[in-house]
Amino acid sequence: MKTLLKTEELLMFILGVYLFSVLDYQWWWFPALILVPDIGMLGYVISPKVGAIIYNGFHHKGIAIVFYLIGIYFEINVLQLIGVILFSHAAMDRIFGYGLKYFDAFDNTHLGKIGKHNN
Repeated sequence: MKTLLKTEELLMFILGVYLFSVLDYQWWWFPALILVPDIGMLGYVISPKVGAIIYNGFHHKGIAIVFYLIGIYFEINVLQLIGVILFSHAAMDRIFGYGLKYFDAFDNTHLGKIGKHNN
């Protein structure tokens, strides 16, 4: 099952790369921005609950799709870019086993525990 899920996420990442390719941005923007959604981790400075809420907002594919679709509807390229980056980043994270966070701790995700104790 893990391989199937990772393959699905890989295909979503490839979709994100394709969607980026149809935008009017130079290619260097994609690698420059792909890790920006991890800024959501800063919420953990406040508390695990706040951290999880902010982190999950930056890593929720539904939110990414909404940004992208609003960008298409209103013809706002930067919103499309935000949507593509959020979507691609979330898929990339899930390929590596990083999921949406529960409120109790950063390492407790919907895909299971991450970190040293997972080995």
